[in-house]
Amino acid sequence: MVEIKSQSDKIKLIVTKILKFIELGALIGILIDPDEETVTIYRSTGEPTVLENGDLLTILELFPGWELPITELWPPIFTEEETQI
Repeated sequence: MVEIKSQSDKIKLIVTKILKFIELGALIGILIDPDEETVTIYRSTGEPTVLENGDLLTILELFPGWELPITELWPPIFTEEETQI
């Protein structure tokens, strides 16, 4: 399951929801937090893994060989020069 935090969401409530899905049998829970620019991966075994810009998102259990740079999850930031073209 994947949860994307909105500006009005409370992290604790989202984490509780993800952990409940894991308890019910989900293999992976992913929390995408655009405010902090982090991705946290929850699994039924072990501690959560926090990824930041510069890291690659990989989920070998579900998508062997697939990877996504964390920076590609965030909207592009344009400079003033680029917006005047």
